[in-house]
Amino acid sequence: MTVRTLDADALREWPLPALAKDADKEVRGRILVVAGSREIAGAAVLAATAALRMGAGKLLIATAASAATQMMFAMPEARVIALPETKGGGFAIQGVDLIEPYLRDAHAAVIGPGMMDTDATVEFTRALMPQFAHTPVLLDAAAMDVLLACKRFDSPVLLTPHAGEMAHLTGDSKENVSDDQERVALDAAKRWNAFVALKGATTLVATPEGQLWRHVGGSAGLATSGSGDTLAGAIAGLCARGATLEQACAWGVVLHARAGEQLSKRISQIGYLAREIPDEMLAVLNDLSPATPG
Repeated sequence: MTVRTLDADALREWPLPALAKDADKEVRGRILVVAGSREIAGAAVLAATAALRMGAGKLLIATAASAATQMMFAMPEARVIALPETKGGGFAIQGVDLIEPYLRDAHAAVIGPGMMDTDATVEFTRALMPQFAHTPVLLDAAAMDVLLACKRFDSPVLLTPHAGEMAHLTGDSKENVSDDQERVALDAAKRWNAFVALKGATTLVATPEGQLWRHVGGSAGLATSGSGDTLAGAIAGLCARGATLEQACAWGVVLHARAGEQLSKRISQIGYLAREIPDEMLAVLNDLSPATPG
């Protein structure tokens, strides 16, 4: 098995789709963020901010009705859809009809950050998935539990589990997942028909076709509340501007890790905040990307 190294040099050899200097927000892509809840509203803010920092042009956030008004002020760049909620704080299935008119215009979507009520989240996500047959979709956090119901995706999606989440999804132990990351990531990607980013100090990115990337690096400070939300949003933002799921994931993983390294140097090894990561990711993106054509 060939494992390719995922680092800054690999990204420079795999440039993101070019954007013209005068590209408008339509060209840069429309992203849908289905995220947040009455208790974890900030997850939607983190994911959406990261998506915009990566260059997405238009933003639609679908979130809990109880948090929607505050979201409009927290993310003035976004159009916000208020979704009805279950008693457990999840999104009621009727909310799918509120999102549906906007789905055909989305260039990418991220579903899951900060969502509550796992059963409701699975039902909601499962109802949305057929709408994304031709749209890059990233599932994060509780939305990944849709796998426990559907087992395999008709069209490839991207999943971003850490070792504990992967153990939950596969029925394996966290120790076995951590000890055999390469096999676990590859087997899961093939079995689920998904791109899988198995996150950790060493992150493995596996494709349904059996390609495997390994990234080593980052900072202990990235293990903080909300950090995964920024990674998920950033990857989806890169998809919105034209990258494939595999390329967006590769770039997102490296940018996220290097952002953590830079924040560790400037602030502290631990103690920086997830809200600070998107700005740092943008700085790294600009450093690694060629100049925008004139």
